[in-house]
Amino acid sequence: MAGIDSILNIVVQQGADELRLGTDRAPKMLALGVPKRLSIPATSEEMLRHLLGPLLSDERERSLRLGERVEFSYEPAGLGAFAVVLSAREGAPAFAIDAVFARNVRPPPAATPPAPPARGRAPSGAGLPDEAPAARPLAPPADAAAPRPPAAAPPFVEAAAPAAPEAAPEAGPLLEQLLDRAVALGASDLHLLSGEAPVLRVNGRLLALTDEPPADAERVLAGCLTPSVRRRLAEGRSADLALVLPGGARFRLNVYRAAGGLAAAARVLYRQAPELSELKLPAPLDELVDLPHGLVVVCGATGSGKSTTLAALAREALRRRGPLLISLEDPIEYELRAEGGRGLVRQRQIGREVRDFATGLRDALREDPDVLLIGEMRDPETISLALTAAETGHLVLTSLHSRSAASAVERIVDAYPAERQQQVRAQLADALRAVVAQRLLPDARGAGRLPALEVLRGTHNVANIIREGRTAQLATAMQSGGREGMQTLERCLADLVRAQRVSLAAARAAANDPEALTAYARG
Repeated sequence: MAGIDSILNIVVQQGADELRLGTDRAPKMLALGVPKRLSIPATSEEMLRHLLGPLLSDERERSLRLGERVEFSYEPAGLGAFAVVLSAREGAPAFAIDAVFARNVRPPPAATPPAPPARGRAPSGAGLPDEAPAARPLAPPADAAAPRPPAAAPPFVEAAAPAAPEAAPEAGPLLEQLLDRAVALGASDLHLLSGEAPVLRVNGRLLALTDEPPADAERVLAGCLTPSVRRRLAEGRSADLALVLPGGARFRLNVYRAAGGLAAAARVLYRQAPELSELKLPAPLDELVDLPHGLVVVCGATGSGKSTTLAALAREALRRRGPLLISLEDPIEYELRAEGGRGLVRQRQIGREVRDFATGLRDALREDPDVLLIGEMRDPETISLALTAAETGHLVLTSLHSRSAASAVERIVDAYPAERQQQVRAQLADALRAVVAQRLLPDARGAGRLPALEVLRGTHNVANIIREGRTAQLATAMQSGGREGMQTLERCLADLVRAQRVSLAAARAAANDPEALTAYARG
């Protein structure tokens, strides 16, 4: 018997036909779409799980966490059958469940013989005999005496009838032609806006394709504008999509609305992760993958090469250690493969194989990984789980949007309310092994772009600085920590200027402290 039975008994006694529950929401009882009084406070997650009991089986919860809606029939003793719909609430800060229990209170008319029941066993935990009617939508069956007026569903209840699977987004011929050209010119990104010529980003600089006609984004993106994408755009949100062309080229596409109309940004993704040696990094990072556990953060602005460096570190870890590596990415940017028959790789894409980063991380902690690759730490829950994984024997490789190593530390701490920040500082001090802040600068010789790095290592001194909240002293620790593999961004930039690999103007534009850069360059 599930805890929900006591509430369903009230529904039956009051002649209602629908009960709606949701995490942190007060239950609602309706009769023919009209709310009836039900004085029950908002149900917490713990209370809702208690009410659902065996109805929320592990299999059904896994489906909910993947964004799927779960429908089944439930027949509590003496109360008749209920059609049940469970769904995960989109946009909630944490995992939240909504549930609808619907019953048909009108018997079929005598003149119309009832339809034969659908054969087949109900889902596990449904509590119905083998020949119980299959799960049905919330609308009454076709043989009901009179159609019930549609109830005004609250925002957290999805459409009653299960929607047909939506066609996957695809690049139409116009978009495919532009993406092929982006790859051919070595671009990292393609930008579209209705009424303007397409623009590529090549070696960090924008290049307008003036030989192309002004874009009609609706036509160019037609194959990508699925109903769910249009719905997100109508709600004032953007939509992230993963595209694969027939030749195998891969892209991350973000579609959004701007003042000029429909717009999109497409990032070119490369199939094979590069080797660390191919990146020509100005500081050795390969020893980071030998760490048995801890947190390694690669930070920088958008387009600074964070994902490429992370993928190269993951590939090096697979080559050296042969671990079980689990990645959580949005989307998967590089394919990772175990080399030489050593190791295992499990790559999961957010929104496709797993609902979100936090869910994937919780899952991963039960999946025996040695190395975790987290595409980005976006929210406090993800950060907390990443720190926990790093503390409990896993090597965690992840990225963060911040300009410097010190600001990365502060951003992690500032993600939490003031009363929790000291605890997080202590956790971070114990778990952090390295922060790599990265920039990409134009090569003075015209050969693409070069990386410049700032490296902070999790030494005993650095751990004390983080624990005590003296973040301003991290720059001094990096200046004096050369023997431990640390360096400031300005020292790295000055070395590139002296080697005539980048111009002084480009270096000053990238520096956190231009005066320190000038002093290093003179020395």
